[in-house]
Amino acid sequence: MHTLGRFIGIGTMAAAAFTLVACGSDDKASSTPSATTSAAKVTAQAQGAPSVSKGRECTAADIGVSGDFGTAPKITLPDNCDPPKQLITKDLIAGTGPGAAAGQQLTMNYALITWSNGQKKDSSFDRGTPFQLTLGGGQVIPGWDQGLVGVQQGARRLLIVPPDLGYGASGRSGIAPNETLVFVTDAVSVGK
Repeated sequence: MHTLGRFIGIGTMAAAAFTLVACGSDDKASSTPSATTSAAKVTAQAQGAPSVSKGRECTAADIGVSGDFGTAPKITLPDNCDPPKQLITKDLIAGTGPGAAAGQQLTMNYALITWSNGQKKDSSFDRGTPFQLTLGGGQVIPGWDQGLVGVQQGARRLLIVPPDLGYGASGRSGIAPNETLVFVTDAVSVGK
């Protein structure tokens, strides 16, 4: 009988503890964890935390670009795929002549939008002044030094630059850390 009393006593205490835990509290303190969790999620997203995968990486064919060589392009990003993890290049308009190699002078027009929000961040088209660089000279992000190899004069080339070939974990003024960059470039001239 003494043992049965212990089991009943332990059972009663366990049921009471369970009831207290399951019921929670109605005071404002109980809403703090969910508010804190929501704030943490927003902060993580703002710091470039990965979003939920859409199941496949985007390709150049998923990016919409309109406009002719020499005019500011309109760039449309898809919402049904993830940003690619590798550098992607695609000539949208073919050029002529020899392809650019490391050490050559290039004069390029470009428009840049960021993958995370589709916002235009820079455009030489808008400024009316093309950008000059020595290909492979480290004057630009690695995505340009690699992605413009072989570009021909008169070509319009799409570059989708993953973070490690762009501004990386540090980002840049106006560009979030770990941002994928989308450029549409026009090769105004490919020098010697």
